[in-house]
Amino acid sequence: MKKILLLVFVSVLGGITTLGAYKLFLEPENKSVVTATNTPTTFLPTSNINPFTTNDQVTDFTVAAENAVHAVVHVKNLTISSRQMTLQDLFYGRRPQQAQLGTGSGVIVSPDGYIVTNNHVIDNSQELSVTLNNNKTYDAKIIGSDPKTDIALLKIESKEENLPYITFGDSDLTKIGEWVLAVGNPFNLTSTVTAGIISAKSRDLTGQREQSFIQTDAAVNPGNSGGALVNTKGELIGINTAITSQTGSYIGYSFAVPSNIAKKVIEDIIEYGNVQNGILGVSILNKNTKEAEKLGVNDIEGVYVSEVTPNSGADKAGIKSGDIIKKLDNIEISKFEDLKGYINTKRPNDVVNVELLRDNRTKNIPVTISSIEILSVEFMDMELQDLSGSLKKAYDIDYGVRVKSSKNKWLSSNLGISEGYIITGINDVKIESIQDIAKLKDKYGDDILENITRLEYINTRNQRKEVIFR
Repeated sequence: MKKILLLVFVSVLGGITTLGAYKLFLEPENKSVVTATNTPTTFLPTSNINPFTTNDQVTDFTVAAENAVHAVVHVKNLTISSRQMTLQDLFYGRRPQQAQLGTGSGVIVSPDGYIVTNNHVIDNSQELSVTLNNNKTYDAKIIGSDPKTDIALLKIESKEENLPYITFGDSDLTKIGEWVLAVGNPFNLTSTVTAGIISAKSRDLTGQREQSFIQTDAAVNPGNSGGALVNTKGELIGINTAITSQTGSYIGYSFAVPSNIAKKVIEDIIEYGNVQNGILGVSILNKNTKEAEKLGVNDIEGVYVSEVTPNSGADKAGIKSGDIIKKLDNIEISKFEDLKGYINTKRPNDVVNVELLRDNRTKNIPVTISSIEILSVEFMDMELQDLSGSLKKAYDIDYGVRVKSSKNKWLSSNLGISEGYIITGINDVKIESIQDIAKLKDKYGDDILENITRLEYINTRNQRKEVIFR
């Protein structure tokens, strides 16, 4: 037994001795080096919540959307149009017609059932119906419309005491980058809400500087026309009207009539029966023209007055050619569309405070808005002007231009066209205003007389006439 224990002890001692010798003499030396660095340590949160965003910065659309969807309606427009005749129709002397159903949107703006929509949504309608978000349908009556701004006013009669409605916001106070919601019925998909921001203001799509749209990137498609553009408070700041597209569907930009313009139009329709249009009475020099470059207009902040309309409010207030208009009632004016958009919210005899720069000095001048009837245009040796509200009512017409004076002896002696006649169409184009006449002049230039083939007019006895020249 002692021999066995002695053998185990010797074996263990030998193992320890061998291991110690290896560690001391044979194992390679492994030195550790510690280096200093100036690179800061980055600590990343493991939560998926952005630590730099507070709850106050998160935009909540739910309240605005909830209020808006109940006040936005589905407008259905039934029109009757002629279809192509067949041999049977010709044999039996029938006039073939077919019904077409158009759809769009509208916005209830009062608890008693007034609805704002686009004029093109209800144009040429034989029957109009409106469906609310609760699926109740009502017959709608057209109270009035304005093709120029593409705004129309409808009315429905409901047994309910108070219909859901949207209050108007101030579109002049909207800012680029502000969140907005577009609410409507695209592709017959009712109560659709999309979100975006205001991309631009005072946008004109015609190139004639006649419009002043709010541009957004909220998705708008066919059927959204007449729907609401609201801010995050749920206030109505625009009526969705148009998109820019090569396909007919939304590709990134949509346009809305500012609420201040829409509100003024419907108030005029209710109070006067037609839209009261006014002018400041100035012509503005376009930037980036040779004349503008010569005068240094491209570098100014504001709009350069090139001409003042005689006997206009601007003329009577003392505004002069060469003045630079910077503000209207504290609204900054940087281009003509800004000025046009703001004046479209005013009526004749309203007073606007004009801040302008003259000889490097700032002046504030109150200007009384003039009636648009003081404007006229020369055409075929005639002086033409827009129709007044009283004439539209007397002739039961909402378009055309009046002959103010005429030196055209041929038209006078052969057709009787003279002072007081109303021209309603040229070359199968409806004449809405003298701006349409100006477009024809721009199109044909000095050859305009040679290009007039058809003329439609109303004489002083309210008889409609038409003449074909060739």
